[in-house]
Amino acid sequence: MNRLPGPRFLNTILLGGDTVDKLEAAAAAGFAQVELWREDVASSSVADVRTALARTGLQLTDVQVLLDFDGASAATRQSKRAEAMSLLALANDVGAGTVLVPACTATDYAPERVADDLRWLCLRAAEHGLRIAYEGMAWSRLHSTLPSAWQQIEQVGAPNLDIVVDAFHLFAAGRTADDLRDIPVERIALVQLSDVLAQPLPGQVTTQARHHRCLPGDGLWPLETLIDALAKRGYAGPIGLEVFNDALKARDPHEVAHEAMAALEAVLAH
Repeated sequence: MNRLPGPRFLNTILLGGDTVDKLEAAAAAGFAQVELWREDVASSSVADVRTALARTGLQLTDVQVLLDFDGASAATRQSKRAEAMSLLALANDVGAGTVLVPACTATDYAPERVADDLRWLCLRAAEHGLRIAYEGMAWSRLHSTLPSAWQQIEQVGAPNLDIVVDAFHLFAAGRTADDLRDIPVERIALVQLSDVLAQPLPGQVTTQARHHRCLPGDGLWPLETLIDALAKRGYAGPIGLEVFNDALKARDPHEVAHEAMAALEAVLAH
């Protein structure tokens, strides 16, 4: 029995081909949603993306990604705000409801500005009718864990600011599903699954994250512990795959999308 009823999504980063190929492959494999990158739109067009979404029936889990925004240095703060406004407008243009924002990874970040920056972003997003999905990454400077990212969200206090649960960043940092215990399930924006063939070593986490993830069930992580924790709490939001893998990306996108759906449903059914 499948314990998590939410819509299945595929992050387009897994697939090769042009943007329309990716969308058609995801839909043909049975995914209900996709995580779309701004590069997907830039390499195609807003009109082509909207047409493909309408033709396939796919919804957008989110548009990504706004990097190194919160706590941006004085030298980059204004350019980051301009970038944010551009991405919010793009999300509106393609029909997304959520923009994904990882916690800052820049070495020159200003931690005292993080809360103010996120409040500003959430206000601008609300003006566009959008939500912000905030993700603590394993190499984020201030918020590299779920508990830390959640504390920041609570401090900001914006009703349209939710948290991303990403299996890679959870398990790469040696954390466990216990990190979910203080996070209200209704504030989880989405859950991203992936796996690894070998536990990332210090200094290799970003390279493994961006090139060598694998499909869930093909690796060594205890994904069932995360799925169990979500199921026990009644999580019913989007759940899917964010798998950066150079070898899979080089293959036919339709074949890979079907393999991805099979892997996702298999791990969710255990």
